[in-house]
Amino acid sequence: MPLLAPADFDALWNTFQHTAFKFEVRDRYDVPSEHESLRRFLAGQPDPERATRPWLDRMKAATGQGKRVERVRVLTEPHGDYARWLLAGTPLSTAAGEDIRYLSREHATDLELPEHDFALFDSARLVLLNFDADDRPLRHELTTDPEIVLRHCQWRDAAWHYAEPYEQYAER
Repeated sequence: MPLLAPADFDALWNTFQHTAFKFEVRDRYDVPSEHESLRRFLAGQPDPERATRPWLDRMKAATGQGKRVERVRVLTEPHGDYARWLLAGTPLSTAAGEDIRYLSREHATDLELPEHDFALFDSARLVLLNFDADDRPLRHELTTDPEIVLRHCQWRDAAWHYAEPYEQYAER
């Protein structure tokens, strides 16, 4: 499978035609651009820059064109610091048009969903997301192999069916 540099993976979010889906299973991600926001959250400080992230503009543009962007996050309960930070920022992403749903790790295991992150673009291009032992993103793998893509589409559909919309999950 071809390896994608971060910029190449990032570009896929600008070029998909109809649907983009991301499945996230890690309890945390070590992404340098998130460090300051997470630090502020944990310190109980306001983070006005969080609402102006370029990602939100990208989601508004895509969904404004009628494209669908969906995400399922598998979370360990009780939530760790990173998951609480993600949950606190979800209203910004949903306001930008992303449809984000949540699934407990226990339920994901019962459903035999994969234990790896992935992204699907137009149900035709699959990116397997790779991370090192310290949760830092590595180069990702792109495939259009029909069997592999189909299996991930099936996992996407099962995860989406059983995951709870943010508002419902947040009420618990």
